[in-house]
Amino acid sequence: MTAGRRWAALAVLSASLLLVVMDMTILNVALPAISEDLRPGATELLWMVDAYSLAVSGLLVTVSALGDRWGRKRMLISGFALFGVASVAVVQADSAAELIAVRALLGVGGAMIMPSTLSMIRNLFTDPRERATALGIWSAMAALGGALGPILGGLLLEVFSWHAAFLVNVPVMALAIVAGLILLPESRNPAPGRWDALGTLLSIAGMVALVYGIKHFGAVDGWLALTVAVVTLAWFVRRCLARKDPLLEIRLFGGPAFSAGTVAALTTSIAMAAMMLLLAQWMQLVMGYSPLETGVRMLPAAVGAFVVSPLAPALAARIGARTVLAGGLLVAGVGFLVLFVAPSPLGYGPVALSLLLVGAGMGSLAIASAVIMAGAPPEKAGSAAAIEETSYELGGALGVAVLGSVAAAVYRAHLAVPDGFPAQAVQESLGGALRVAREAGEAGALLARQAQAAFTDSLAVTGAAGAALMLVAGIAVWWLTPRALDLSGHRELIEHR
Repeated sequence: MTAGRRWAALAVLSASLLLVVMDMTILNVALPAISEDLRPGATELLWMVDAYSLAVSGLLVTVSALGDRWGRKRMLISGFALFGVASVAVVQADSAAELIAVRALLGVGGAMIMPSTLSMIRNLFTDPRERATALGIWSAMAALGGALGPILGGLLLEVFSWHAAFLVNVPVMALAIVAGLILLPESRNPAPGRWDALGTLLSIAGMVALVYGIKHFGAVDGWLALTVAVVTLAWFVRRCLARKDPLLEIRLFGGPAFSAGTVAALTTSIAMAAMMLLLAQWMQLVMGYSPLETGVRMLPAAVGAFVVSPLAPALAARIGARTVLAGGLLVAGVGFLVLFVAPSPLGYGPVALSLLLVGAGMGSLAIASAVIMAGAPPEKAGSAAAIEETSYELGGALGVAVLGSVAAAVYRAHLAVPDGFPAQAVQESLGGALRVAREAGEAGALLARQAQAAFTDSLAVTGAAGAALMLVAGIAVWWLTPRALDLSGHRELIEHR
């Protein structure tokens, strides 16, 4: 395949990532409008966010293995089609349950798209230097999607209902299908071996149970789900290690650099998912920004990542992949810490600085992707892609569930509900408290201010938790990544340090 055709194919693959990230970030901006229209409870609101991640996490391993067999191009094009169909279905969604179902269907399409793009990049770019550059561009497109999503969502919500935030996917998916059919080459594992039906069931059941257990941690059904997850996933891992042709190549974790890249992907996703969701709500419900203004004010994170991601491979060649990867996590940690140490009351200035630092730190994930994909042979690209994407999606669910729960607990602890107001509705969410305050007229003004202050406090504490997580991750990645790891040459080192 000629160099020009390879880079044209990368453009299609990067555009695929761009759209999926846009869809996730559009939801953050649209959530207040969706909440106002559908009036979901706190649990339903979390499911609206997590249904996508749950579907993707549960299906990534299976879909990646199917793509290796059936053809990665076919899987990608089919994912485009399903994503478009699900986006049309949102027109019929007039309840929280129906929207959750649409989000789950979008997750199935996302599971077909995301690992296909990564595994195809691994097979298109066999030269490590070119592959690192390609993955830097791929990561930059994720940053661009993070920038365009809120802005496009804000523009749409200024004119149309929240349904438009989903319908915008339809024409883009149609174009992606046409471009993919013309430009993308087909690739597959030439010797995939026998299909592991039991492993398929174990991976799906285990991942779904794991995400459900995280969401319902502390409840009886949550503990039961976590027990099921431990049993099924342990069985799945043991089965993969015992087979010559496993559904997922667990042995890739034998390389500490591969493990380091996975840790970086998981932890950054945990912190980012929670903070971006909280910041989108803070800007609209506390600062009073419109959806469009919120999208524009979220730009610093995308700008930082968009600038750093393409430069990360060259920087790694100069000072080492380990320094760039661990250093990026620490820079992101400083960004999260800014939210905690900023003077009260919190204003947009410190938030903009925080977003810029976090985005710049996230640029190191271009190196994480290069490390992960370099550690996998071409025929195992699907497994490497599944592991990386599972880390992102599971991290997103963990972030919303765990750090989101931390934020909710701080919000409730800092909010003293005045007499005469329904405590449950007020403490359930900031949106609920503001609805109660509006219905109370002038008497609700004090409640609104108290609720907004409590939410801002919860944002600051969650920022501190995100900073601690980034510090721990940075230390772990520094320890795991081989000192002499070379992503620009033809040596792919797996020895420790």
